[in-house]
Amino acid sequence: MNVTQLMPLRGAALPAGGLRAGLGGRLSVVPRGDAIEVRDDAGRRISLGLEAEAESLRLRVPSGLREHVLPALCGAIESLTAGDRNVQLALDCGDGDLAGVLVREGIAIHQGGSLIVEPALVWQQPRLWLPQATSFGGHPQLHVMSGDRRHPLRPPKPTGTCYARFIPWLGQVLSFVAVDVERDLPLYHRWMNDPRVEAIWGDGGDLERHRRDLEERTADPHVLPLIGYADDVPFGYFEVYWAKENRLGPHYAAADFDRGWHVAIGEEAFRGKAWITAWLPSLMHFIFLDDIRTQRIVGEPKASHAQQIRNLDRAGFAKIKHIDFPHKRALLVMLLRERFFADRLWAPEAASPSEGSGRA
Repeated sequence: MNVTQLMPLRGAALPAGGLRAGLGGRLSVVPRGDAIEVRDDAGRRISLGLEAEAESLRLRVPSGLREHVLPALCGAIESLTAGDRNVQLALDCGDGDLAGVLVREGIAIHQGGSLIVEPALVWQQPRLWLPQATSFGGHPQLHVMSGDRRHPLRPPKPTGTCYARFIPWLGQVLSFVAVDVERDLPLYHRWMNDPRVEAIWGDGGDLERHRRDLEERTADPHVLPLIGYADDVPFGYFEVYWAKENRLGPHYAAADFDRGWHVAIGEEAFRGKAWITAWLPSLMHFIFLDDIRTQRIVGEPKASHAQQIRNLDRAGFAKIKHIDFPHKRALLVMLLRERFFADRLWAPEAASPSEGSGRA
């Protein structure tokens, strides 16, 4: 760890009932030799001791106000596990009540007499990456009909930033922001007319056609259109959809909370391996956090798009079957929640010396 990291972690408060997210600013997580220093927007600094053991790292949790210690600890854990699938973390926590909270909240587990961080649990905490996360973890369930499709009533569309995460190998914050038609129409129009995007999407056209497209998608309760940002620079268009109401739904046994996605990387500078290993797992992370009942993410890339299919294979997607749509022959791919978190797929795989740079 040798990079100053600006974490998109929200401030937290600890009422009697447990850890709750507030809508605060960012934490700055800075390595300091044998410690990690965490700073918040109010200027508070909390230092957590860090020492290397034979096969793990040990964090020393300071005593103090839990409403400050807890977000600092979560920021340090994210910092240590964001880019490495193999990190093992143990905690020294002298505050028994705080240790109990950490276990109840899924931040740590008791194992062999020690308090151990289980990243697969921590990275399923919506409040750490979703500014608009609800305590329930999803919209209350009520089934409705859309034509001949029976499905859960979908939640109201979010506005503003839906997800934010610091990407250590890029040194930037990646975020997904809900589309605003007036703000984003010029970008979307330019991207859809890019020859490389148009070859995949087939959605080139004039400004009015693209205005209608965005208006329809923002009004459709089963589709969430997003713009991807690296720090403050927009680089791509993303769609997240509920699979049961989508054209894909009838082609497999779609579950109520399965979700799918589409992507168009509009800026040439944001194509390539370093970027796809940032936005692809981050988008999957957002989808799994947005509703804790989502167990599967599906996709439908063109069967002939070999590079995209290789990227999805590396990202943990299984190849299920081919589907013939009127406009394309597609490959149904699927990522399981269990695989994503158990294998820590939010972090890139270890680099192979023979691996090329590739392009998304």
